[in-house]
Amino acid sequence: MLRLFSYADERSELHRHLVRSVTFEPEVRRVVLDIVDNVRSGGDKALFEYTERFQGFRPGAVKVSGEEIRQAFEVEDSEFVAVLEESYRNIVAFHEHEAEKSFFYEPGNGVLLGQRVTPLDRAMLYVPGGKAAYPSSLLMNVAPARVAGVGEMFLSTPCAADGTISPRILAAAHVAGIDTVYKFGGAQAVAAFAFGTESVPKVDKITGPGNKYVALAKKEVFGHVSIDSIAGPSEVVVIADEAADPEFVVLDLFAQSEHDPDAASILITDSAKLAGEVCRLADKMVATMERREVIGQALEANGAVIVVADLSEACDVSNMIAPEHLELHVRSPWEMLPRLRHAGAIFMGDYSCESVGDYFAGPNHTLPTNGTARFFSPLSVRDFVKHTSIVSYSREELAMTGEKIALFADNEGLQAHAEAVRARLRAMR
Repeated sequence: MLRLFSYADERSELHRHLVRSVTFEPEVRRVVLDIVDNVRSGGDKALFEYTERFQGFRPGAVKVSGEEIRQAFEVEDSEFVAVLEESYRNIVAFHEHEAEKSFFYEPGNGVLLGQRVTPLDRAMLYVPGGKAAYPSSLLMNVAPARVAGVGEMFLSTPCAADGTISPRILAAAHVAGIDTVYKFGGAQAVAAFAFGTESVPKVDKITGPGNKYVALAKKEVFGHVSIDSIAGPSEVVVIADEAADPEFVVLDLFAQSEHDPDAASILITDSAKLAGEVCRLADKMVATMERREVIGQALEANGAVIVVADLSEACDVSNMIAPEHLELHVRSPWEMLPRLRHAGAIFMGDYSCESVGDYFAGPNHTLPTNGTARFFSPLSVRDFVKHTSIVSYSREELAMTGEKIALFADNEGLQAHAEAVRARLRAMR
């Protein structure tokens, strides 16, 4: 089930097995483009037709009432609600450390320069629904937007054919202070919030995970609105030495694989003994998992156990993969950290499994996938603010530097730019 590689002997084959990218089938692209175009031009009529076609629900009321949200919170299991509340506090507390401040400085001669940080006015936070209802995704989306100070936040999530939303999603919405929940999902929801309809406001930012139709719709509307990223299937890399617990490793690989048949779970180790133990234990334990079919498909297609010469080489392989999640099951994880350049999140040591980060620790679990950790970052407060440069020049400074500025413009062939400065210089004489 798990494929075993020797990095020394099979580098080219391994590279082909590991390289992943976000691609969309032509038919998916055609469907999404039609949806986006039709919702943009047809508004509510197209939105409601697609919602009925794909969710089996014809919207009457497009939003969940505040009373429904409150009731879902009140009837939800109190122990689970307490966990939701503590988790949300942890996530908010982490993101408060990310908050940016405006700054100004005076280089002299009456010049004042700076940057102003302002929150976005409106954001739509997408939460998967239906069979995959994830309250954790809701909390992870809301917390950084809340800390950033976003003016209005709208939640959108698919409903069942009878118009109901997962009560756990609604309970989490109440915990996070969200009182506007829309009952539709898919590419049509992305298009509706990107362009606005009669019933849906146009927003400035769309964030949150979804299926390939949601991901492609976000890609298509980018530029009309801002988005967080184009998310692909989830992935984990575990780096382990001979002291690692094989059961810990196997369950952490399973935890990633149970998401989706396209999920990737990869062990990199300098211990041939551990590699063999993990492969044998995975074959034995998969039958005990409720989602064993999904886990088996994912490990067969995208799983790997890679034996390397040493942990330095393990870091090189991990950096090549640039995983969404990276776990370090090694004696000295902090010694390895400086060598690990590319990962969405790094989990340090045996007791920092990915599940801790997914649900409770505080850092955001919306992470870059498919190798994009080379240039993308986790969802953060920075995704919900914008930066405005402030320039205040004095008469004295322009008199000193104006001709240099005009000369620069001359050399770019932009006469009006140069004359705009020289006109002011002439007025000073």
